[in-house]
Amino acid sequence: MRKFELPLVWLLLAAPGAFLIWRYATDAMGYGSFITWSGDIAVWLLMAALAVTPARNLFPGKVTAFMLRRRRDLGVASFAYACGHLVVYLLRKADINLVLDEAAGIGMLTGWVAFFIFVPLAVTSNNLSIRLLKDGWRKLHWLIYPATILTMAHWFFTAFEPTIAIVHAVIIGVLLGLRFAPDWSQETTSVSDEE
Repeated sequence: MRKFELPLVWLLLAAPGAFLIWRYATDAMGYGSFITWSGDIAVWLLMAALAVTPARNLFPGKVTAFMLRRRRDLGVASFAYACGHLVVYLLRKADINLVLDEAAGIGMLTGWVAFFIFVPLAVTSNNLSIRLLKDGWRKLHWLIYPATILTMAHWFFTAFEPTIAIVHAVIIGVLLGLRFAPDWSQETTSVSDEE
């Protein structure tokens, strides 16, 4: 059964994206809705990836062991939704000068910086990179934390109604607090267990 695990996980992760693309391509969904949903799903997947270690520590068992095996998939899927979010934004603007002008604002700047931090994390989220980078892989992937904070800032500063962004930021703050709780400082530090 384990050999079917990865394809099934990716089918589940990709399904909402395929639905969004189909709806947007057929004009059943507008630009604003696509941007909202793609951004939301990217953040939800990021939160799920960040929740794995606290969940594993609080509720050890088969479910959290499964999540630990699939944590990198959640992170890469989050990045894929962020890419869709960005591509549709760029297609909509269709003017490099307009994009550059908007990038100077705090809301868009935080999003761009977060995205560029996520690029090397997504590219190196594979076993070959872990072997090649060794201890450097773990250090590189600590960038997930500032990138997450920048992502939440991007959402807060660009949202029409920032309340939802604040709620998500609080949840992420709790997850990060649980991740770094002193009582868990002795957790295993195998490469597969790092962010």
